[in-house]
Amino acid sequence: SSSPLLQHPTVDLKLQMILIGDRNVGKTCFLERYTDDLFREESKSTVGIDFRIKTVTVGGRRIRLQIWDTAGQERFNSITTAYYRNARGILLLYDVTNPESYRNITKWMKLIEEYGRSDVEVAIVGNKADLENVQVNTHKARNFAENCGFIFYETSAKASLNVDTVFVNLIYKILKQIPQPHERNPQIRRKTMTSQALCEDANAKRSYKCC
Repeated sequence: SSSPLLQHPTVDLKLQMILIGDRNVGKTCFLERYTDDLFREESKSTVGIDFRIKTVTVGGRRIRLQIWDTAGQERFNSITTAYYRNARGILLLYDVTNPESYRNITKWMKLIEEYGRSDVEVAIVGNKADLENVQVNTHKARNFAENCGFIFYETSAKASLNVDTVFVNLIYKILKQIPQPHERNPQIRRKTMTSQALCEDANAKRSYKCC
């Protein structure tokens, strides 16, 4: 028989995730911190799309993550949006020191609506939170995300702040939609992501410009 060291543990579930957001918000560094626990001060811009693999155990289930890292430039949108439809989770990053990258969240949300799954789970991530010149209000960003039903965290790939936490919480939200193998006739609540319903709170329906 083969050595136990050569046997791969059983994987209960395979999930695809994708990182999106403007260029230079730190998507590649964020992903490398999560998958390899490293940080490089100088990181080349992603050309088109790249991916990394990580196996984790969440909620008692062993999960193989395939995480796609996308280029932030519009000229690559035709390539990157092809990967939206298979993603169960999307992490939408902005740079807390760059207000334009935060304002552009609405642009990225429209791409999610157009190309993503109807039941996709989304996390809005304010990256580079270790820097002092923060220019995006945390309370405002959190309220926006929560009104949309999204997870929100401020993170730092450099300081390893909240990076693992974002992924774990996003995975938990995804798992709530996926039945355990022993469950029968699961009732999976599907969310429809329309421009009217996406950012709805108790008082009013909001458009994508609600940030």
